[in-house]
Amino acid sequence: MQPNWEFLNQHPNTRPHDVPRKPAAKKTPVNDDNLLDAYSRAVIDVVDRTGPAVVSINVGWQIQEHGMQQGGSGSGVVFTLDGYILTNSHVVHNTTDLMVMLNNGDVYEAEVIGDDPATDLAVIRVPEAGLPYAPIGDSQDLRVGQLAIAIGNPLGFESTVSTGVVSATNRHLRTKNGRLMENIVQHTAPLNPGNSGGPLVNSRAEVIGINVAIIFRAQGLSFAIPANTAKWVAQQILLHGRVRRGYLGIAGRQMPLSDELRRSQGLSNSSGVLVEHVEPNSPAHRAGLDVADVIVNANERVIANVDDLHHFLAQWPLGQRFQLTILRDRELMGLPIVPTEAL
Repeated sequence: MQPNWEFLNQHPNTRPHDVPRKPAAKKTPVNDDNLLDAYSRAVIDVVDRTGPAVVSINVGWQIQEHGMQQGGSGSGVVFTLDGYILTNSHVVHNTTDLMVMLNNGDVYEAEVIGDDPATDLAVIRVPEAGLPYAPIGDSQDLRVGQLAIAIGNPLGFESTVSTGVVSATNRHLRTKNGRLMENIVQHTAPLNPGNSGGPLVNSRAEVIGINVAIIFRAQGLSFAIPANTAKWVAQQILLHGRVRRGYLGIAGRQMPLSDELRRSQGLSNSSGVLVEHVEPNSPAHRAGLDVADVIVNANERVIANVDDLHHFLAQWPLGQRFQLTILRDRELMGLPIVPTEAL
């Protein structure tokens, strides 16, 4: 049986080698604009919009327990028109000489407005108005896999950009002094010393986190403090000069609640705070809170995540009793508890 060559629109007896070849298409000149895909354009747009708000922070000397110690450098991001800057507490804590260099090269002496070692966040200010600033976004709806762009000044190289994705949320991270930081964002944008305090930004040029740490000798393990935590800490510092928060003495993380459990217990929140550690002799310990309890309510206020609990404790009068509602063995129960001030 002879093959059918009619698909070539030729006579049936014509073979492929008899078909005249079309002349090769002329190559068009390469246009760099055509090489910029959506990913590249998104990154460029974010850098153009956010880069001017990123600053380099240089620390002269720091006061340590064993005496004076030469300081270092870090990054920060301007978040108001009148020169307020978010950075890490460990960059500026107990500093005596603080200089900030803006993206345009201008240098200012800065003052520390307040810092919060518990979240490793600080607010500093330069005496200048009308500065470029970056809007602080909402980190509540961060999705694993979304674009994450880190901008900072690693190793003294100003305005360095690295990209990655959000790889996890609600991580815990223990600082060098042993303090447990909760609700941390893990991402894959490479960081280096000096990135600390710089912004992690989404594709809409909104700050979704403040970069805080890397794990040396590991790839793709970078961490940032979520934007919602940064907003709350900044507000507390601007109001009080420090963060005044109630202390319960627990470590926990957000845990989803099943639809069946919510229906059976009449709960409106889709998640709560799973207690993973209780400090001995703490308010939580004295109230009877235990590991594996799930906090769902504080004095009739829904507690869906760690930030909700932090916000409640920041607003509740210190030393005043309130009712903590928990799930224990899938049953609701109330625990009266008296917070003390966190030191």
